Amino acid sequence: MRAPSAMPPPWQGAISPGFLLGILIGLFPCLAFAAPMGELEARTLLTRTSFSASAAQVQEFSQLSRAQAVDRLLSSAQTQAQSTPPELSSEDRRLIPGGMRQFSEEEKKVIVRQGREQGVALRAWWIKEMLTTTSPFTEKMTLFWHNHFTSSLQKVKSPQLMYRQNLLLHRNALGNFGEMLHAIAHDPAMILYLDNVSNRKGKPNENFAREVMELFTLGEGHYTEQDIRDAARAFTGWGIDHETGDFRFHRMVHDDGSKSVLGETGNLSGDDVLDILLARPETAEFVTRKLWREFISPEPDEAEVRRLAQVFRANHYELKPLMFALLTSDAFYAPQYRATLTKSPVDLMVGTLRQFNLAPADTRTLAFAAQQMGQDLFNPPNVKGWSGGEAWINSSTLLLRKQALEKILRGIDSGRNDGNDIPMPSSSNSMGEMRLDPQHWMAQFSDDVSQRNLQATHLLLATDPVADIPSDTAPSTLLRGVLLDPVYQLK
Repeated sequence: MRAPSAMPPPWQGAISPGFLLGILIGLFPCLAFAAPMGELEARTLLTRTSFSASAAQVQEFSQLSRAQAVDRLLSSAQTQAQSTPPELSSEDRRLIPGGMRQFSEEEKKVIVRQGREQGVALRAWWIKEMLTTTSPFTEKMTLFWHNHFTSSLQKVKSPQLMYRQNLLLHRNALGNFGEMLHAIAHDPAMILYLDNVSNRKGKPNENFAREVMELFTLGEGHYTEQDIRDAARAFTGWGIDHETGDFRFHRMVHDDGSKSVLGETGNLSGDDVLDILLARPETAEFVTRKLWREFISPEPDEAEVRRLAQVFRANHYELKPLMFALLTSDAFYAPQYRATLTKSPVDLMVGTLRQFNLAPADTRTLAFAAQQMGQDLFNPPNVKGWSGGEAWINSSTLLLRKQALEKILRGIDSGRNDGNDIPMPSSSNSMGEMRLDPQHWMAQFSDDVSQRNLQATHLLLATDPVADIPSDTAPSTLLRGVLLDPVYQLK
């Protein structure tokens, strides 16, 4: 079966949204005069698809139409991580359940400690990738899929397998959802996380079958318990090779009997079940609805979700046509949806450092800060992932967010007093040791002080600040006021 994966994607090679736009312009010349998107829409697009935006980027994109701007983002998106791979030993497969039986207690302690250290290195690597990548949209999408196809290092145990899963998400971040679904179902980390390693004929484990329907494709209410039971039988025998850490099909424990899933009956394989799920319109709507919540607003417009989902299905689950339609829609730029999305801890910290071109000496500090604020990379809290939205903010995490931003602000060089600097104590951590030069950063704006401060505020905030910031305030005071304003937590 596997029809969605076998169909030739309409989005390959030189074909891009811009190419299709060119065809439309040829048929309808009036489209050639599409108005430039302007600075406000450019900022919205860049800050939601990247982690931050410079004044120069906003100015450049403001001259483009929505279609041209989104085409540029999609056509420049990369499929591979650019940072040096973390130093992970393939020997960490010993951490997989059943992999340490032959070791002594002391040897087990050493192996577990090494695994923890490599887990820290893995988190630091991804933070560094987000900070330095020239394709931040890819990282945004990879982070989205990391929270959609949830796996946890705490259960999987192997940093190497979690790293390989992350690379899989990178490769498919803006590719074909159907192909990614098939790939993630064969992914060793996912097989371990959702217990399919113990799914055997006669003793089916239903965890993966349930989550692939509820969390990956259809959503709740679109399947029966019998669908889950028969789907679980289809996935029996899908396991891993403990020697290589690769996917392995154990034919002897696969149930090859007749099964019935969502009305389709036969000797269904796991891949057959995935294709049945992809054939359902609910899958396109479920994924589109989640992307809406990620990029537009917490409460989706259901009519728009259905329209966008039709684009998704019509393009055989290719993600670029869907994202093109979503990011050029009126809803994406609608005033009522500005400042309705709460920045995740990673979004907040990475976005701030990218905004001011700051690079911590040790990205483990950032990974730990994000963890303390509720987003432990490679360790979502449960199978549903991070709830996101307002759930990111509570009395504890709000204080931690403020403290993290203050540590960055302490990097303002107090020796460069511009009239209103507030002396801050030095910090021993890598965030506090970074030097933020307010005057240098503000040089990208107008020479007029009031206009300069207004431009900086509009760049950094999705809407007007809650607190009143005097128009003639000095650079360091302005940045402190803006970064600590509640609106800075939103996008």
